[in-house]
Amino acid sequence: MATEADAGPKGGYLDILRAPHAARLLTGTLVGRLPNGTGPVAITFFTRAEGGSYTLAGGLIAAYGVATAVGQPLLGRVVDLKGQPKVQLPAAVISALGMAVLALTGIGNLFVAYLAVLVAGLFTPPLEGGLRALWPSVLGRADRVHRAYALDAVAQEVMFTVGPLLLTLLVSLWSPAAALLVINLLGVLGALSVVLAEPSRTWRSAPREAHWLGALRSPGLLALLGAFFFVGLALGSITVAAVAYADELGDQAVYGWLMAANGLGALIGGVFYGARQWAGAPERRLRVLVLLLALGYLPLMLVPGPVTMAALSAVAGVFLAPAIACAFLVVDRHAPRGTVTEAFSWLVTSFGVGAALGSAVSGPAVELFGTPAGFAVAGTGGLVAFLVLLATGRILGPERAPGTRHAVSGAAGSTGPDDTGAEIRPHSSENDRNGAVEPGFSTGLQA
Repeated sequence: MATEADAGPKGGYLDILRAPHAARLLTGTLVGRLPNGTGPVAITFFTRAEGGSYTLAGGLIAAYGVATAVGQPLLGRVVDLKGQPKVQLPAAVISALGMAVLALTGIGNLFVAYLAVLVAGLFTPPLEGGLRALWPSVLGRADRVHRAYALDAVAQEVMFTVGPLLLTLLVSLWSPAAALLVINLLGVLGALSVVLAEPSRTWRSAPREAHWLGALRSPGLLALLGAFFFVGLALGSITVAAVAYADELGDQAVYGWLMAANGLGALIGGVFYGARQWAGAPERRLRVLVLLLALGYLPLMLVPGPVTMAALSAVAGVFLAPAIACAFLVVDRHAPRGTVTEAFSWLVTSFGVGAALGSAVSGPAVELFGTPAGFAVAGTGGLVAFLVLLATGRILGPERAPGTRHAVSGAAGSTGPDDTGAEIRPHSSENDRNGAVEPGFSTGLQA
């Protein structure tokens, strides 16, 4: 059986982007996810501009994040039933309307403010999981799909670099309320671009065994979700802590530069990670990457001057995109057959809940103990994530059952190339460690 290391570059990222529809789907997904990617800081800027406290901002962010986390797997399941266009675009419109209500009514009525962010979060379209469901039919070979995971992580860091800068620019040119409206309008346009693309219009989920736990019946996946809850907590706390740091300096633009530096570091790390072959099981590699990610957050507690702080932020981001890309592979290996889209949505959910809690915790931490405490939450979250991976090593372990393949490259009943680019033949075994018997897939209908 081919290993991950056997999958050579095959033309690298340009080979992926040259595939029909690939660049459009990737770009549309990133633009469509701008409201969610910039949502926490946009809410923070807006709340502070309206005279609200960091605690209120953290509470609104937490409500938004939890609602998003709940909505992603639910909407993902509806996508599997109804297709992408019937779900992604209406959800994007409703989510944007929720943020518009917040921008137009302010925080004077807390019930309306919380309801607005709950609606915006709950109806955030599952574009991220949807894109990963489309990659097999768009790219064909498993080695290209795996490389697309790394490209996806790199592209996200571009969004997390450009997004805060764009948001800061909109705030400086107009107002935080206008920034909320513009960002969410762009999100609707991005979702529209995706659903009008042929792969999105024609994609249909394959049948699978009805099971109330779905992807969550995989112990390995549960271990990964537990770890990435704390990775999300670390990243969520960075948002509030960085805004507090910028406030102390009296310059909101500093926040944008800190987040841009963090995203640039992750971009560099992701490009390096995806440009080479890696030997060994991704489960072991993920433990190392998460530990390095945690250690990168700790120096931020020193809160030096803005130039040094930006450099530390860049270093802290280096291992984020590689960790996310590696996590995609681990999800791929541990999701029961027929549940890969749902499994990706649960990863987004776990990460989102963690980020929401990180925002909620770091707000009071900053107000009670100062800005360094906010960054301490990030370092602590990263270390706990590593400990979870370490403690669940036997459950998450690198071994797979004999005769199994990666979910993206070996759906039962499908044909196509394997990790080396060779053609995949139908087979009966899949990476379902729970032994569930599920219907096979037909070509291009991986879910």
